[in-house]
Amino acid sequence: MELMDNGNLVLLSENQTILWQSFDYPTDTLVLGQSFSENMRLKSFPYELNLHYHLMFKSGDLILFAGYRTPQVYWMMSNDTRKAVIKPGGKVSSATLMGNSWNFYDQRGGLVWQFNISEQSDPNALWAAVLGSTGTIEFFNLLKAKSEIAESFKIPSGSCTTPSSCSPFKSCFMENLCQCSVMLSSFNDCKPRIPALCDNATDSLSVRLLDVGTRFDYVALEFTKPQMKSSISECKSACLQNCSCVTMFYQNATRSCFMFGNIGSLRHPGVGDAGYYLSLKVSNEVDYIHKEFIPARGNGFDVRYYRKKSRSFVLESSREALEEDNFFNNITGVPVRYSYNDLKVATKNFSVKLGQGGFGSVYLGLLDDGTKLAVKKLEGVGQGKREFRAEVSIIGSVHHVHLVKLKGFCAEGSHHRLLVYEYMENGSLDRWIFNKNNDRGKNFLDWESRFNIALGTAKGLAYLHDMCDVKIIHCDIKPENVLLDENFVAKVSDFGLAKLMNKEQSHIVTTLRGTRGYLAPEWITNCSISEKSDVYSYGMVLLEIIGGRKNYNPNHEVKEKAHLPSYAFKMMEQGSMNLILDPRLKVEDQQDGRVNTAIKVALWCIQDDKTLRPSMTRVVQMLEGLCPVPQPPIPSQSASWIFTGLVRCSGVKSQILSWRRASYSSTARTSVSAVQLSGPR
Repeated sequence: MELMDNGNLVLLSENQTILWQSFDYPTDTLVLGQSFSENMRLKSFPYELNLHYHLMFKSGDLILFAGYRTPQVYWMMSNDTRKAVIKPGGKVSSATLMGNSWNFYDQRGGLVWQFNISEQSDPNALWAAVLGSTGTIEFFNLLKAKSEIAESFKIPSGSCTTPSSCSPFKSCFMENLCQCSVMLSSFNDCKPRIPALCDNATDSLSVRLLDVGTRFDYVALEFTKPQMKSSISECKSACLQNCSCVTMFYQNATRSCFMFGNIGSLRHPGVGDAGYYLSLKVSNEVDYIHKEFIPARGNGFDVRYYRKKSRSFVLESSREALEEDNFFNNITGVPVRYSYNDLKVATKNFSVKLGQGGFGSVYLGLLDDGTKLAVKKLEGVGQGKREFRAEVSIIGSVHHVHLVKLKGFCAEGSHHRLLVYEYMENGSLDRWIFNKNNDRGKNFLDWESRFNIALGTAKGLAYLHDMCDVKIIHCDIKPENVLLDENFVAKVSDFGLAKLMNKEQSHIVTTLRGTRGYLAPEWITNCSISEKSDVYSYGMVLLEIIGGRKNYNPNHEVKEKAHLPSYAFKMMEQGSMNLILDPRLKVEDQQDGRVNTAIKVALWCIQDDKTLRPSMTRVVQMLEGLCPVPQPPIPSQSASWIFTGLVRCSGVKSQILSWRRASYSSTARTSVSAVQLSGPR
């Protein structure tokens, strides 16, 4: 017996022929020059639960699999894009470490694939490939054994790519970070009590399926064919009746049912991937314990104990989580669903706050490709659940240049609800028109910019009201909800309070919502609302854009100017509409027709009688000069003009109507001007 220089231990006959050699019986390591061929296998040292990983050739390919009762393949050489293909379509049957590469050959010895395992060019490097206990093949230079540092090249590549990336049933994400899902967090170390596989003592009545939720993935799914095509209920029934089934995955889009025995760690699906629905077979006798830490004090010492939460508590949480998952899965055109940890990383643990509102805060986020995001983190989620769902379902299904784009969302358990928007470089409109310093500083908009913002906002609302499958009433139009991109293009945002109407409906009845100061009179008088309620709010915003100030300021130095709408009506009656314009603006021609047009449009929009208000589509046409804009009624008159061009752009005809004085008096406004009822802005 002789140990060769290459590490091969050989048994020689008298004539020096090899009778036996260790290279034919590898364990977990291959060294330079050692041929690894069919009928050979690498086997790792055991991992948790005595799990081994294996490397072998199968059907002309090299595969890695986890040694469960039913082997689970999680990597195939043919799928690895890092290899150089020398002979397309070739079938490999052996591999040898040569120089700085791992070469793969067919049965005739022809080179088929080649892996470069190191960027080093040292011709004296002595490479070894080691299959580790976590299922990853790493490469070491034995001449640098003291360092014990592996090359960055690994098989499989990336993170969360083996069943042992985390402990069983925990979810792997980012750089092999581990997390226990909400539905499994009630179990000790995230491990439910799994019944023994095909144990005669275990019958179908003693087990049940625990619905863990959606948005899960598992490394072996990519290499596994579904056991059946079915509905999810049929898949569950099949798993319950199959004693070998412990873990069930279901893909809704393809109706694919996958059944596994024991599995390793789960992982989060990729961005844009809907993932799989997951159920686990657990014992009916499982004691649901939710450990809740409770501090107490006594006799000068800290006393700590844990209180068990009832089974009903956990089951109720389970039902709520699944109900929410089902809600989002059934939304047409649902945007990307991010994990909480994805957004935590993107926002650097929510370190840069862009703004704050009633339901939460908005933070700056950054994706790996440099794309900026605005991440709204809802706080006090119990109050905002309905608003959160409304925003995801509504804005996620509509797309328009003047509507802010919802790029994604996060819904994990009852604590994490976040909305991910495109980042708007110039923030919200209020910071540009309500300049506290009363100067023409860097946050000042000229008339051209203001007019384009007003027109863009009108187009966004017109789209919501008239161009979607259903009417969408925003219910909270105000400057804080008009965002500006880097080119000052206006985009309507924040649909948390929006309501839907069928095309046939002329009005709906709903609870009070929105922001006082922008609420139409019908909100206050408990009358039914319609898209015309948005028109009123838009009119108030348009007046503020024109005047460069809030619609009500009780501390204004000129008392008659305290309430901007009342002042605007008075100036129009006196023929001095130029006095309504922000005095800081320098309009080249004081007779600029667009200024007078915009003022009259705003005053039409804030009519007390909603039947007099134009539609947002008509507002766009009036601002673009496609329709004439008649003089709007003045509150002090006993009669007013009805605007009949709302349906056809055919001119104006007058008709006497009784005029109900608009609720614009400064005294009436004092009590409602500043109180906000809406969510995060």
